[in-house]
Amino acid sequence: MTKSLLILFSFFICNQIYSQNDRYKTQFIHNVEQYRLPAPPSKNETADVLAAQGFLYSAGQQRLLYWNAGAPNYRWTDMMFSLFVNDTSRYGGLAYMVMEVATYDALVAAFDSKKTYKRKRPFQTDKRIRLHGPVPASPSYPCEYSVAAGVASAIIAHYYPKMKDSVEKMSKWLMDARVAAGVAYPSDTKAGFELGQKIANIEIESTKSYVPEYSWDGKIPVSKGSWNGKFALMPLLGKNKTVFLDSSSQYRPGPPPDYRKEMEELKNFRQSYRSMWNAYFWANESFWEETLSKRIFEYNIHLDPLKAAKLYAITAMASYDAIVACWDAKYAYWGIRPDQYDTTFKPILFFTPPFPGYPSGHAVMSGVTSELYGYFFPADKAYFRRRAKDAAESRFQGGIHFRSDNQAGLELGRKIAAHVIKEVEARF
Repeated sequence: MTKSLLILFSFFICNQIYSQNDRYKTQFIHNVEQYRLPAPPSKNETADVLAAQGFLYSAGQQRLLYWNAGAPNYRWTDMMFSLFVNDTSRYGGLAYMVMEVATYDALVAAFDSKKTYKRKRPFQTDKRIRLHGPVPASPSYPCEYSVAAGVASAIIAHYYPKMKDSVEKMSKWLMDARVAAGVAYPSDTKAGFELGQKIANIEIESTKSYVPEYSWDGKIPVSKGSWNGKFALMPLLGKNKTVFLDSSSQYRPGPPPDYRKEMEELKNFRQSYRSMWNAYFWANESFWEETLSKRIFEYNIHLDPLKAAKLYAITAMASYDAIVACWDAKYAYWGIRPDQYDTTFKPILFFTPPFPGYPSGHAVMSGVTSELYGYFFPADKAYFRRRAKDAAESRFQGGIHFRSDNQAGLELGRKIAAHVIKEVEARF
């Protein structure tokens, strides 16, 4: 396909995205027109783009490929998810959720400015400028990837201040990569980054009450059948404010059963290579996070920044509500772990998480994400449900959960997903 035909095709796709733009409803900001940017500068920036392309040595080429891959928030989502899953405070899930929602909201606002000004991309205005990558299906101003960088740098610096310098440096690399790719002018990246930062800071402020300020009293129940670890991780997480759910206890499961029979089942369970592999796989892999990005690539949704951001945002919001609801139940019941119930029992995973067992967090998160992904990608619904069962069963196979922990977790996750899907259809 010739360059002229590619450009014509990009304008066709661009019009399709514009025609659907009105159906994207922001979540934490309102009236995107108030965030409309001033007109782009009239200065000719072609020389800046050509200069950037003239210095594309090995490091620059690697950064160009890295930062232009996927949807605008693809790289930042991967980074934030790693921070979230290793965060032992009550803020990890909130940071992940706020970043994804702020990115979505900021991109909706950015596309309002794109639609208003319709600035052509650098490679469309001067044949000397080479296009590195797929033809973007939107105008140049503001740069959508820089919008995502602005959001991510503000959110990460706020919740993880030690990373402030690093994330600012990475944002600069991204903006340079967009210019060198021939898809953005320096003024596009600057405007996009500043818009992203502005909306991120607004959404940080609007969600600051989601984590209650009071402290835990340190009391661990002393009773037969209750969790009896020495250190309880995130005991107040279940008190966080939810997004879709009315409260963290809305779908709280009933109390755990007497574990006597389940303990016997666990002790008599005969491991196989398959069961051990499944236990270790789900203990170490970020399957659900990686699968969403993979499906977004496979379905070419990454070429539609608004739709991709919407899927990331919905998933983050649902995951946040799910973990808060899970921790509400954990510390409502203080369900005991197998190796505490029977101190002669040794889990094959060699550890017991430092929080109550009922319901299983792996099962809750797998229940909610599998149902959501089945909603996003209906052809894969059965596959996602099988994987959710594998994830839940892995915690029994690993010896750190009773079977009823996993069953209650899957059921809770599915109930939350059904609630979220109804809310999404009304709110997005």
